[in-house]
This record gives sequence, C-alpha cells and structure tokens, in this order.
Amino acid sequence: MAVLAVPAAVAFLCITPYRCRSLTAIGLRSGLTREVGMILFVMTVFSILAVTLRPPTGWEIPLPSRIGDPWDNVNLIPFRMFRVYKAYYGWGNLIYIIINFLGNMLVFLPLGFFPALLFRKERWWRSLLVGGGISFFVEFGQYFLMRQSDIDDVILNALGALCGYWVFLLLKRFFPVLVSRFRCQTIS
Repeated sequence: MAVLAVPAAVAFLCITPYRCRSLTAIGLRSGLTREVGMILFVMTVFSILAVTLRPPTGWEIPLPSRIGDPWDNVNLIPFRMFRVYKAYYGWGNLIYIIINFLGNMLVFLPLGFFPALLFRKERWWRSLLVGGGISFFVEFGQYFLMRQSDIDDVILNALGALCGYWVFLLLKRFFPVLVSRFRCQTIS
C-alpha cells in the first residue's frame, strides 16, 4: 500500500503551495489539521487503488460462471453475490461472507467520511459520488487485470461510502469543534 500512498502524499505536498494560494485568492485559509486530513484522504485513495488494482494472486474466489464464457470474471447482475453467499454459507464458509460483505463496505468508509469532513457544505451525494466513482474505476480496471469485476462490489463500496458519511454526521453532532478544525477558515 505504501508503494502508491507515500508518493501520492509527497506529490500532494508539492502542490500544497498552489492550493493555498488559490484558497487565499478566494478569502480562505487551510489550517494544519485540514492539511493533515487532506493528506490522509489522498493516502487512503491511493492505498485502496494499490490493493485493488494489483494483478491476481490466486487467492480470489471465482464467481460461479459458465465454462468458456468470455465474461467469466464479470458480474453485471445486481445482488447476484447473495446467491454466492448462500452457497458459501451452505458449505460452512461464513468467514468468506463476512470478509467480502463487510470488507467491501469498511474499505470504502473513509471515501465517504473524508469528503464530508474536508469540504465545505457536506452532502451525502458527494460522499456517494466519490466512493461509487472510485469503486466503479476499480472494478473497471480489475477487468483489464484479469480479476473479478462485480457490480455487487460497486454497490457494497458505495454503501460503505454512505456509512462513512453517517459516521461524519455522528462526529459533527457530538464533536462540532473538532469538525470545524478540518474546514477552511475565512481570512479576517
């Protein structure tokens, strides 16, 4: 993960002076807390890309498909994975279900949390757009890497991003001062 996350953070730090000048031009200032949050957000995005867009390792569990089908590793049928879960549950493999279902949601939780925390006028659809958009990009890229591309992963990832937004709402409700430290401040 650090292979992409650290260079991404360094590149982000290189453009920070330009970002700060742009903010100053419109009468805003980004504090240290917000800059740390922005770096964590960039590192999170690139860590997810590093993990999900790597070549196959052999650990992937194949989707049930027809032999000889050119779309063997593609599932475009929403909620098909629940039938797969049922089969794995019947085989006593509950761990796979938990890892796949919760893992897809938890990995994308920060992609819903950070946009709401760092950008002005937090909106649920912005978190959904960031999480769902990156998830779609990942699944599209996995097709070309000969890995499994699954619409159910996009759905679970987008749901995870929405959960991240809900976590932000809880943080905002119980710790509003902390949330305000992650926002751009008006220059007085």
